[in-house]
Amino acid sequence: MHQPIAVMDSGVGGLTVVKEIMRQLPLENIIYFGDSERSPYGSKSLDIVKKYVFQIVDFLLQYNPKMIVIACNTATAAALNEISSYVDVPVIGVIEPGARAAIKATRNHKIGIIGTEGTIQSGAYESALRQISPQVEAIAQACPRFAPLVESGLFEQQTTYDVVSDSLYCLKEDKIDSLILGCTHYPYLQDTIQKVMGHSVELINSAEETAREISTILSHRGQLNQIKFQQKHVFLCSGDAAIFSNIASRWLCEQIKVHAVSWRGIETVMNQ
Repeated sequence: MHQPIAVMDSGVGGLTVVKEIMRQLPLENIIYFGDSERSPYGSKSLDIVKKYVFQIVDFLLQYNPKMIVIACNTATAAALNEISSYVDVPVIGVIEPGARAAIKATRNHKIGIIGTEGTIQSGAYESALRQISPQVEAIAQACPRFAPLVESGLFEQQTTYDVVSDSLYCLKEDKIDSLILGCTHYPYLQDTIQKVMGHSVELINSAEETAREISTILSHRGQLNQIKFQQKHVFLCSGDAAIFSNIASRWLCEQIKVHAVSWRGIETVMNQ
């Protein structure tokens, strides 16, 4: 297998980024790790999340990746700078790409941000937005019930609308014209969020901008695959592989085999 792009997340959320990488860069191989056993990250302290990210990155380095993508907003806020200094390959997160996409989209400079408690408390999006455009007004709202809903695989049920509507009730009063989906789990709920917020609000999914940044960096380094080698994506998770595989297969529109990795005893279990 040629050097893969390594992507990590707290669970299935980062698959929204994987889907966009596969669309924009179909010649690349991907190694994905979803830490579903310890999900959600958003309710944990940033120090704990940072510890988890270092553990996962150490694990992924055995696959000799040419880039590491932290496809989790909470993990990006907690550990992006430290991981970038820790490894010898490029490392990117999803916050700055999402902020850039929102600045491009907004017309009235009022941008909403929804994310986990950890991401919202970090203020990382507000900082990234104001570095690009100081006049932006950012309104942030934590939505702690969204990620667990997605991880359970129940995000297509009727009750989802009630959860989303209740969580976004206050945000609808702020007259935002753009809304950053500040957690990579949230695109699974995109249709419902759009219905609740109305079509005058543009939803910002950082996956597309993140994939463009991956392409730009690897192209600059001369590391983009130029010919089609045998495709070999690898999907790993620390929790229930069957649930993870079901969600991944539905989202990526193909049958995805997922290998389970157990942190207990630092033992790797591969379900061949």
